[in-house]
Amino acid sequence: MIRYNGAHLCGEHFISYVEKRVKREIRKQIDVRSGDTIAVAVSGGKDSMVTLHILDTVFGERKDVSLCAISIDEGIEGYRPPSLDIVREFCRERGIPSYVRSFSEMGMEMDKAASFSEENSPCTYCGVFRRKLMNDQARALGARYLATGHNLDDMAQSIMMNFVRGDVERLARLGPHTKVQPGLIPRFHPLRQIPEKESLLYAMVSGIPFWDGECPYYAEALRNQYRDLVDRLEDRSPGSKFSILASYDALKPMLAEHIPPAGMHACSCGEPTLGDRCKACELRSVLEKRMERG
Repeated sequence: MIRYNGAHLCGEHFISYVEKRVKREIRKQIDVRSGDTIAVAVSGGKDSMVTLHILDTVFGERKDVSLCAISIDEGIEGYRPPSLDIVREFCRERGIPSYVRSFSEMGMEMDKAASFSEENSPCTYCGVFRRKLMNDQARALGARYLATGHNLDDMAQSIMMNFVRGDVERLARLGPHTKVQPGLIPRFHPLRQIPEKESLLYAMVSGIPFWDGECPYYAEALRNQYRDLVDRLEDRSPGSKFSILASYDALKPMLAEHIPPAGMHACSCGEPTLGDRCKACELRSVLEKRMERG
């Protein structure tokens, strides 16, 4: 049974129930044209594999639209290699071009960098470096859109984090992105209305392979506090996650009106930035200095 609406569904109807909502989100968030390339951020976890699977069912038969997968190897031994194997095999079977970028390109493998993260959690650096490489690869492929596997839980947590921190500008920049910034491939989130538990169940019922290993640095993430908070709200009042997202969607047009996209220019590495250097280059410089000191 689905607690927030009381529906009782068999496996077949549950798959249809999820796909219907995901396809509706795809239509709402992007306007795909002939000749477009859609890149998908794929880690090998349940959410990104479900995203890739459904996008392939939607666009796989279209000869005028290209779908490709982009994965990032953060350099976490025992965690990332098995998931990359799953992505490669899935893409090989489906005929989906796949690409892997690595933190080693920047000399910043997480197993090495984590011990120098100090006041920030390793996740702070990892997230910034992943986004840089993902955007760079999507741009190199000429992608018009970049899909990510953010589910309803992820969206509700991000909204709560930015509200609590008072970071209105970052709140205004949350995806899906409707305005194209030079050098930035707009991201969209097909699973933003799908709870994490439903994404997991959909993967299992549909027979989609995925890696369920836990990152060794997971416990240090600030997001965990907000995950617990949102989960408690949902447990007491089923549907709370949907309400958080709906409230944000109602506010987003006003945020966009009062906080327009900032003017950006290219960092020396090629990534768009507001300041002299992009965040990835700033954090990389910090880690390099710490590594030099030992």
